[in-house]
Amino acid sequence: MASSYRPISPITAYTTFPQPVTALSFDPVSDILWAGSNTGNVTAYYSKQGVRGISFQVGGGLAVNKVIAGDNYVRALGLASEGLGSWAKGGMNKWFFRSSTNITTFSDTTNSSSLAASSSALELLLLNSMTGSVVRKVPTTSLITHLQFSPSILLSGSSDGYLRVHDPRTAMLNNNGSESVVKAHSSSVQGLETSGNLIFTIGMGERQSRPFPDPLVKLYDLRTMRPLPPIPFSSGPAFIQLVPRQPSHVAVVSNQGLINVVDASNASAPSEFYQLDLASYLTSVSISPTAVYMAFGDADGMIHLMSKVEEGAEMHLNGYEGQPTPWVDAPAPIPDIEWSNSTPLNTIGLPYYDNQLLSGWSTGFESTSLKYPPPLRIPPQILNAMKTNDNVAYASLPKELRGRRNMTLTNPRKGNGRFRSGKPRANELEPESAADDAASDVPRLYRHVEIEYSKFGVEDFDFAFYNRTDFSGLETHILNSYTNPLVQVLHYIRPIRRLAKSHITVDCPREHCLLCELGFVSRMLEDARGINCQSSNFCKTVGVLAHASNAIELIDYGRDSAEVDYAHKIQTFHRFLIDHLSAEGNSFPHNPAIVKRIELAASSPLLPAPITQLVGVDGRNVITCLNCRVTREKENMTHVVDLTYPRKPSGNEAPPPADFATIVQISLLRYVTHKATCQSCKQFSSFSSRRSIPSRDLPVVLALNAGVYNDETFAFWQDSRGQKFLQSHIQLHGQFDGIDDPEVATYEIRAMVVKISGKDKPAHLVAIVKVPEAEEQSTLDSPWFVFNDFVVRNVTEAEALSFPDKWKTPAIIYLERKDMRGSLDFSGLPGKIDLTILNQDTSIALNRDPSLIQHDCLRPEEFPTPGTLVAIDAEFVSMQQEETEFRSDGTTKVLRPARLSLARVSVLRGDGPRQGVPFIDDYIHTSEVIVDYLTEFSGIKFGDLDPHISRYTLTPLKLVYKKLRMLVDCGCIFVGHGLSKDFRIINLFVPPDQVIDTVDLYYISSRQRRLSLRFLSWFVLHQKIQTDTHDSIEDAHSALNLYKAYQEFEEKGIFDKKLEELYKEGRQYVCVFSTQVER
Repeated sequence: MASSYRPISPITAYTTFPQPVTALSFDPVSDILWAGSNTGNVTAYYSKQGVRGISFQVGGGLAVNKVIAGDNYVRALGLASEGLGSWAKGGMNKWFFRSSTNITTFSDTTNSSSLAASSSALELLLLNSMTGSVVRKVPTTSLITHLQFSPSILLSGSSDGYLRVHDPRTAMLNNNGSESVVKAHSSSVQGLETSGNLIFTIGMGERQSRPFPDPLVKLYDLRTMRPLPPIPFSSGPAFIQLVPRQPSHVAVVSNQGLINVVDASNASAPSEFYQLDLASYLTSVSISPTAVYMAFGDADGMIHLMSKVEEGAEMHLNGYEGQPTPWVDAPAPIPDIEWSNSTPLNTIGLPYYDNQLLSGWSTGFESTSLKYPPPLRIPPQILNAMKTNDNVAYASLPKELRGRRNMTLTNPRKGNGRFRSGKPRANELEPESAADDAASDVPRLYRHVEIEYSKFGVEDFDFAFYNRTDFSGLETHILNSYTNPLVQVLHYIRPIRRLAKSHITVDCPREHCLLCELGFVSRMLEDARGINCQSSNFCKTVGVLAHASNAIELIDYGRDSAEVDYAHKIQTFHRFLIDHLSAEGNSFPHNPAIVKRIELAASSPLLPAPITQLVGVDGRNVITCLNCRVTREKENMTHVVDLTYPRKPSGNEAPPPADFATIVQISLLRYVTHKATCQSCKQFSSFSSRRSIPSRDLPVVLALNAGVYNDETFAFWQDSRGQKFLQSHIQLHGQFDGIDDPEVATYEIRAMVVKISGKDKPAHLVAIVKVPEAEEQSTLDSPWFVFNDFVVRNVTEAEALSFPDKWKTPAIIYLERKDMRGSLDFSGLPGKIDLTILNQDTSIALNRDPSLIQHDCLRPEEFPTPGTLVAIDAEFVSMQQEETEFRSDGTTKVLRPARLSLARVSVLRGDGPRQGVPFIDDYIHTSEVIVDYLTEFSGIKFGDLDPHISRYTLTPLKLVYKKLRMLVDCGCIFVGHGLSKDFRIINLFVPPDQVIDTVDLYYISSRQRRLSLRFLSWFVLHQKIQTDTHDSIEDAHSALNLYKAYQEFEEKGIFDKKLEELYKEGRQYVCVFSTQVER
C-alpha cells in the first residue's frame, strides 16, 4: 500500500441531470459509500466502481444536510425535512424524530444510548438512539451548527463562533471549574472534530464587516480548553476531517479542491498536499474508516475518489470483507386478473394495504346516538303570536325572553378550589382520602393541586382544608415555586436548618443570598405551625442568581410546557443551590468546626465552609495509567453525588449487585476509565480513576441526585414482588488505597424529592420527609409526611419508601449519618440577635434629601422587649399584571394574580414619650422591572426606588426584612390595618398573638362587611386621611390611634355601641365600604 494518495476514477452520482452531492459517509462494515443529494435522497454506491444501489428519501425536497453510517443504521438529516431519522441499510425507516422546528445538526457518534441533536428553536436535545424519543431537552443561547461526542464530554459549535463544553449526561454547560465556553471564531463554526485531547475547529471570520473563511484551523486542549498553536491554511478551510487510525492527523480541504493532510502534534512533520481536478467546487468530504480512501462530492454531481491502494490492487471501501451488501427488495408480482365487464373493482386492491379497510367494517359498530345537541324548542309565547306570510313564519320577541338571543345554554362551571367565603360542598373528598378515580393513575394525595382565586383574592383560598397537620406547606402561585420541595427537605434536615438560621443573625453583605433566604423561610415554617407559607423572596433570589450565573435552565418563566423534565431541573438546581450555600456561608479563615473529628483538631484550623463540612465528600481521586501503572492523586471535593447504575449484563455475565447501598457506594467511589496521553510513558493509553475516602471522612449528610431518566434506571427503584429498593437504613464502607475500609458508616434516609407524572398531566415535584419534630410526638403513627406544596399529609414509612410505578420517580435523596449526630457542635455558630441594626440609618440612595427624612432610629435604651407596641404600614408596587382568562360564556377566571412587591415600609413607636415617631421609614430598592407604581394607592412615583435619582431613604429588601424579622423575634406587638395581606406580600409570618389588626377590631361578623381605614379615621378620630394619595406613616399613625381609641372605648364600656353607630353611619355612605380589606 502506498504512503500517499492518488486519484482514481470518479463516481457519477446522478441519473438525469447534475445536482450537488451535499453529504458523504463511508459505511464502516460494508463496501458502500453513502451519498446525499440536493433533492433530499440518500443513495448507496457499492464498491469504488460506484454501482448504484438502495435509495431512500430523507424528507422534504431540499438538500441532505448530513449522513452518518453505522454498523446497522444510516442516520440522515435534510434541510427541508420535518426532523431526523434512522434507516436500516435496506432502506426501511427505523425511527423518525419530528420536531416543530428545524433540526440543524446531530452528533456523528452516540454517548451510551443517547444521540445529541439541536434545533433552530435554540434547544439541545438528547435522543434515544434506538427509538428516537427525546430523553432530555435543554435551552441554548445560540444556534448550534456542529455537535461531537468525546469520551467524557459533549462539544458544540455555534453560529456565534463559540465552542461550548456540555455534560454528556445532562447536555448542560459543564461548570466543573475549567473553561466551558471559548470564542473560537468571529462568526459561525463551520467544522468541528475531536480526537483524544485535541479539538479542531474551522469557521468564518470577518474582514471589513463581511464574513470570510478564517484561514486558521483552531486547536484546543480538551482538558483545559486552552488554545494551542493553530494550523494555517491560506486557501480558506471549508471542510475538516480526522484521518482514522492516525489520532493527531487531520485533513483540511478548501472549496477549490486543495487538500492538506497535517500532523497537529508534530509541527515539524512534512504535510501532504493534493489538488483535485474540479470543474466546479466541493460540497462534501468523507474519509473511509481505514483512511485508505477519501471521497469528495462536488456541485456537478461527481464523487471524486483518492486512494492509497496500489494500482491494479483491490481493496474494499471499508478495508475488509464485511457484511453482505443490501439490495433493494424485489416488488411483489402483480396478480393476473381476468378482466370482464362483471369484474368488481375491489379485486384490484390498494397499495400498501393487506388488511380490511375501515369502510368495509360492519355497520354494527356505528353509534346510534346523536352527534350533536338537538335544537331548543320554540317557546309557546312565540308560537301563539306567530304569523305566516309567503310561507315564512315570524313573531315578535316577548319582553320576558329578551336578552337571551344567540346564547348557548351551558352548565355552570364548578371550580375545584375551596374558599373560606363559600359554603362547604357536600360529599367532597378530602385530600387525606386514599380514594382514586378512574381518570388518573396517581393517588389523590400526590396529584397537583392548583390555587384558585375568588373575587376576594388568594387570601380567600382555604389552605387549611388541604393541611390539617402542625407542619406548614408552601404556596405555588409564584415563579420558581418548583423549588418548594427542596426547600422543605433542607428545612427538615436539622444541621442545615441550624446553619441557615445562624446565618441570618450575622451582617451578610450580599444583597441576594440564598442562605439568608433559606434561613428566613426556615424561621417562617417553624413559627407558622401548620399555617401555609410562601417562599417568594427565596424564589425571587433564585431567579436573580440564576440570571447572573447564566443558568437560564433553572428559571421558571411561568410558561413551561408539559415536556419540562422537572426531575432533571430540580437536580440541576440542587447542585446549584448547595454550591451557593457553601460559598455564601464561607467565612474563611474564621469558619467554626461543626463536625468534631480527631484529625481536624490536630490539623490546620483553616476549615472549609460549614455547609461543606456537613455535606462535602472530600476525597482523593487516584488516577492510574494502565500502561505504565504510574499513579497520581488529585484532591476532589463535591457536595452532591450523582448515582450511577450498573449496566445490563451481556451474554452469560452474572448480574452485578443492584441494592441501594451498593449503588450508593459505587457512586461514591466512582470508578471510571478514560483515555489520554500519559505524561510518564508518553503513550496514548487508558487511565482508571477512583475516589479514595476512608469511612470516617464520609459526610454527616449525604446528598444524592437519583439520575433516573429512563425506564432502565427506574427498573432498579420499582417495587418488585413486595420488595422495596429503598431501605430506611444503609451501611457504607469507605475505601483507602483500593481496599475497603472495615469501619462502617450507618446512614438513615431523612428526605426525598420525587417527580409525580400522570397520564396527559404536567409533572410536578413532591417532598417526602421524615420530620424530626414528628419523631418526638407519640400520637402520630409515623414521622413521615408528604409535602405536595400546600397539601401536607402523614403517611406510613412503607408508602414513603415505595415506588410502585412510573408516576412516582425519585429525584433527590438525603441521608443522615446516625453515628455522627453526637459529634456535631454548633456552639461556634453565631446565634445572638444583633439589635444594633435597628439604630443604624442605612441608605443606598446617592441623592438622599435630608429634609425628607421622617424617621429617627431607635436608641439603645429603646430597643424592643416582648410586648413592645409598634405600628406598621406598607406600600406596594406591581411587578406583574393579573392574568385572566375570559371564557365564551362571559365568565372569567384568574389564572395568576397580580404580583406585588414591597416598596415602602414604615414602623412607628407605639407607646412611651415618643409615641407615633417613626423609627423605620425605608423605601425598598428592587432590580426588577416595575409594571405599575400604583401611585394612587401607594404614593410611590417613578424614580423613588432608583438609587441614582431617589431622594428618600432607599434600602435593600433583605435589610428591611431583617429589621422586621428582628422585631418579630423580640416579641413586638404589631398594630395596623389589613396586616394579613401586608405580611403575606412581605413574606413574613407573625404569630397571631403578636398582631392587632384594626380591620378585625372594628368589625361585626354578622354584617359581612369590613370598614376602610379612611372611614374609620373620619368617624372615630375625626381626621381626613388619604385625600390625595396614601402615605404609610400617616396610615400607621391612624391605625395606632384607632387602637388607642378602642382601648378607651372598652374601658368606658361603650365600644359595642360605637360599633353599631359605625355601621349605621356607614350605610349612608356605602361607597366607603368594601368587600375586601381596603387599604
